[in-house]
Amino acid sequence: MGKAIEKIYEEALAELETASDAEAVKVISVRYLGRKGYLTKFLRNISKIPPEERPQAGKRANELKSILAKKFAEASNRFEREAAEAIDRIDVSLPGRIIRQGSLHPITQTIRQICDIFSGLGFQIAEGPEVETDYYNFEALNIPKDHPARDMHDTFYVSDNIVLRTQTSPMQIRVMEKQAPPVRIIAPGKVYRRDSDLTHTPMFHQVEGLMVDENISFGDLKGILTTFIHRIFDEQTSVRFRPSFFPFTEPSAEVDILCVMCRGKGCRVCSQSGWLEILGSGMVHPAVFENVGYDPKRYSGFAFGMGIERIAMLQYGIDDIRKYFENDLRFLRQF
Repeated sequence: MGKAIEKIYEEALAELETASDAEAVKVISVRYLGRKGYLTKFLRNISKIPPEERPQAGKRANELKSILAKKFAEASNRFEREAAEAIDRIDVSLPGRIIRQGSLHPITQTIRQICDIFSGLGFQIAEGPEVETDYYNFEALNIPKDHPARDMHDTFYVSDNIVLRTQTSPMQIRVMEKQAPPVRIIAPGKVYRRDSDLTHTPMFHQVEGLMVDENISFGDLKGILTTFIHRIFDEQTSVRFRPSFFPFTEPSAEVDILCVMCRGKGCRVCSQSGWLEILGSGMVHPAVFENVGYDPKRYSGFAFGMGIERIAMLQYGIDDIRKYFENDLRFLRQF
């Protein structure tokens, strides 16, 4: 029986030598020391040994069990330690990770492009608060509290007198209050309206423009905006001005461009009309000048406003405005 115990011990050590990781050590340990292990079975059957051999056999079996348990624990700890060290070890022979180069968001690119064009035409950039008073957002722009045009804006009200601005036009009032003519500014920024679908979001970007001086005419407005459209798209892009209405301009005009998708042939983007509305514009209403202390008999000017997302959609052929805000890297990496 002594030889049987020693054989079990030697076989256990031999298998331990072949173990390659902590999991393999665990399997061997269960095979020899588990509830149904070889050494465990030997101890359970010790009553079958002749009485005079039992004490010595039992003592030796328990000694070998303790030795094996210690060796299995040491081997398992060694493998776990080596695995942890391997994780922390730097293999300098491996190729380095490729760091993807980021790029500006398409909205940011379009805003910068628009600002560059108007800066080249002599316009300065003005920025202001996104949380506005009712006065600057509406009343100073000739939109009193009972004016039906307020329904066009779907406003987010913070309180009775505080709103999230629905346009960047309030900057026109703020600049004219502090600066005597001549004035030539554009005001890019975020605006907010209660609207959401394929072509509208509750938050979007606009650029408003203002030019005020003596003898400014509708011809100046047409010249500036036509130049801008030709530079943002191309010189083959036809432009037309349609009569419209805005409370803060008179006369007012919507500006359309020949559809950049179908070149006037008619498609889904332009609703088969061949034309796309691109911005609103008009000559500054005399009431607006009076609100900022300008003499409407001496000065004249024009204003315009456009949605950045719409221009970017036309530039890049994007059909869903929500893609700008989903942060999908597959979409953003195209720019």
